[in-house]
Amino acid sequence: MTDDPAPAPTVAVFRPDDERTDDAVALLERLGTEPLPDPMLAVDPTGATPRGDADFTVLTSKTGVELAAEAGWTPGGAVCAIGEATADALEAAGYEVDVLPETYSSTGLVDRLAGAVDGARVEVARSDHGAQVLLDGLADAGAYVHETVLYRLTRPERAGASAERAAAGDLDAVLFTSSLTVEHFLAAAEERGVREAAVAGLEAAVVATIGQPTADTAGAAGLDVDVVPAAADFETLARETVAALE
Repeated sequence: MTDDPAPAPTVAVFRPDDERTDDAVALLERLGTEPLPDPMLAVDPTGATPRGDADFTVLTSKTGVELAAEAGWTPGGAVCAIGEATADALEAAGYEVDVLPETYSSTGLVDRLAGAVDGARVEVARSDHGAQVLLDGLADAGAYVHETVLYRLTRPERAGASAERAAAGDLDAVLFTSSLTVEHFLAAAEERGVREAAVAGLEAAVVATIGQPTADTAGAAGLDVDVVPAAADFETLARETVAALE
């Protein structure tokens, strides 16, 4: 008589409801988990286009790149990407990436550009939830900064199944990919009347976040963060989380 195999760990993922969720689910299945997709972000384009007369244009996400490309945007100067995913999207859309910081964060990009933007026009094209540190840091470096909001990030009405599972103690891990996914998860839990139970339920789970800002948001909300990978990409986050479950 043999023992039944242990069930695959359940891992909640909060990526937008597009190919990013599909790719995340496929990866988590390959890693031997039971994914629970619960998209916490929906993209609402504003119809705006990045300025074309800037000396430097900063794109911060794959979504922003796609919207700019669909609008037929033509950059007037150097194109900057915060991370590899954004850089890959730029290259796929036919843009040349001129600046990619070693540290994939707003602070990393400010550090990379600090000596080059004094007196320059810098366009920052992103969502309505971008970090203020990027604008402030570039301005402090002497740049004339302009921000274009390409899209707004909202919470889908149906989001929240993961909060109920967390409240019931049925999640083994959660993968937060931005501060906003943390905030939306907790808001969904609040709407269902299970916020306190959901936070308590995650005490026994692996809580993983991309980047220190997301970890700080989770910590401020009362979540104990277990995994913050050095590389701010989803595959690394998923792999390190699964390793922590073993």
